[in-house]
Amino acid sequence: MQRITITIEDELLQALDAVMERSGASNRSEALRDLIRRGLAKDAPEEAECVGVVTYALDPAQRDLGRLVPESRQQHHDAAIAALSVPLDHHAAVEVAVMRGTVGSVHAYANSLFLQRGVRHGRTTLIPVRTEVEFHLHGERAHTHDHLRVLDRF
Repeated sequence: MQRITITIEDELLQALDAVMERSGASNRSEALRDLIRRGLAKDAPEEAECVGVVTYALDPAQRDLGRLVPESRQQHHDAAIAALSVPLDHHAAVEVAVMRGTVGSVHAYANSLFLQRGVRHGRTTLIPVRTEVEFHLHGERAHTHDHLRVLDRF
């Protein structure tokens, strides 16, 4: 890690301090690192491995989205880690889908959802990961399985 000095306008520093306060960052360095990581994630290579958190609001009754969205997740069963649907009222729900794969595949899945009529406020957050295969002993039984290791950046 390196220590650097930067020059920043007063208004921008006030905005950084406000972000820091809202996010719970303990100091400006931590807040800046987090903002830089988020900014760099926008340029993540399409083939980079990630976990994507896809969030959106939808009207489940419109165009039968209540059936189509779960079916689309089922078609990507190898990438779907978890899904949550929270009904807000009689015509709207907020949904979260956690997907794993490449940046390109997660974006393609999310964009296919966001283009559906009745889906609004779509957003995708990417977390850089690396898959590691590990060998474990559990009692007398040995096996291998995957672990996703969170990386600092893409």
